[in-house]
Amino acid sequence: MFDIVRFENPRILWLLLVLVPMAAYYVYRTLQGRAAIRLSTVRGVERLRHTYRYWLRHTPFVLRCAVVALVIFAMARPQAAEDRQNINAEGIDIVMALDISGSMLARDFQPDRLSAAKDIGSKFILGRPTDRIGLVVFAGEAFTQSPITTDHVSLVNLMNQIQIGMIADGTAIGNGLATAVNRLKESDSPSKVIILLTDGVNNSGQIDPMTAAQIAADYGIRIYAVGIGSEGVAPTPTLNEWGGISFVQAKVEIDEEILRQIAEQTGGRYFRATDNTKLAEIYAEIDRLEKTQVEVENFVKYSEVYHGWLLLAIALLVIELLCRYLFLRQIP
Repeated sequence: MFDIVRFENPRILWLLLVLVPMAAYYVYRTLQGRAAIRLSTVRGVERLRHTYRYWLRHTPFVLRCAVVALVIFAMARPQAAEDRQNINAEGIDIVMALDISGSMLARDFQPDRLSAAKDIGSKFILGRPTDRIGLVVFAGEAFTQSPITTDHVSLVNLMNQIQIGMIADGTAIGNGLATAVNRLKESDSPSKVIILLTDGVNNSGQIDPMTAAQIAADYGIRIYAVGIGSEGVAPTPTLNEWGGISFVQAKVEIDEEILRQIAEQTGGRYFRATDNTKLAEIYAEIDRLEKTQVEVENFVKYSEVYHGWLLLAIALLVIELLCRYLFLRQIP
């Protein structure tokens, strides 16, 4: 009731000055005194204890002044404001195509390439709340881990469940791209993006990477290709003669030329990530390149709150009358 930001008729507040002559007249009458009973002497009553009527004798006047002030406030039409925002977010549809071939266990990233890609990719997902994002994984084949969705918490959980060995080993870049395109081709979003992350050379699948890129271009889909792997050699897991896993220094082979052509054909860009920090910087760069358009419209709505002030004035008036004629009765 008292959350006031403005008065519609502020000039009426000048009427509050009427309280000054009211107070002056009351003080004048009090000092003049008015006997209810005439006595020859008051010596007999001077030592009597004061009752509550004595201490509350000014209460009716104070309440009457409060009633007048509240009525004047109500006449000035106090108004409260409610700030509102209309946020129109024009989101982007994104599919992340992630390579989960055996070489993604290489230890040139901490703790390995796949874990680093999942960790940094999850942060990217959670940083884009208005976008629809999906997830495709590929190795020797490709499948959809999650269709495009705005339930980013569930999407991150699905990403964390990705493991090497879910698909037959290999690097089917074309199949991975084609599956991602299939997730986006029906989208009516004005901006459609695929983030392709791989550490190898296309050696599996039935679809040529450039063919998949051409299909993506036909649907207006941009591809940001990321080659993940350090320069030179990297400790890579391999099966030893006892069936266990050993790490050997293997040459890092990424078909950067084909990845660059894929990106350029669709209007995207190619990036090379050589460590965790560089991969995080690449995702941050993609985040800057693909900004969601958010339109914010601010407006203020004013509402009348004088009703509460009038109700309070009526309540105080009732209390004042009760005090004057019930609790503080004077002898006539």
